[in-house]
Amino acid sequence: MQKKMTVVRIYLREGDPGHHSDLMEEILSVLHDDHRVQGVTVFRGISGFGQHGEIHSSNLLHPKIHLPLVIEFFDEAEAVDAAIEAIGDLVPDGHLLRWSMSCEVGPDGINF
Repeated sequence: MQKKMTVVRIYLREGDPGHHSDLMEEILSVLHDDHRVQGVTVFRGISGFGQHGEIHSSNLLHPKIHLPLVIEFFDEAEAVDAAIEAIGDLVPDGHLLRWSMSCEVGPDGINF
């Protein structure tokens, strides 16, 4: 059976400040504790740059650089809409992408 899902990607930097603590931790807390979305993964990049073109990467001379982070989560559209509304004031403008997808649902749950 096919099921429609929505996937969201949020682009941040390591150590970005949130309202009360680390931004990544605040977003994860909302997604896990408040909205119980079906799946969340955080990816830590080894290098990247944003709109200002400044390259962020780790090397021996600059070990504490703010590396890129991507938080990716998925769920049904209604759950994603509610989660996005809850984290909307935490995520910087233009740093959130979303798209729809179809997945197979078997007896053990979702298969990608």
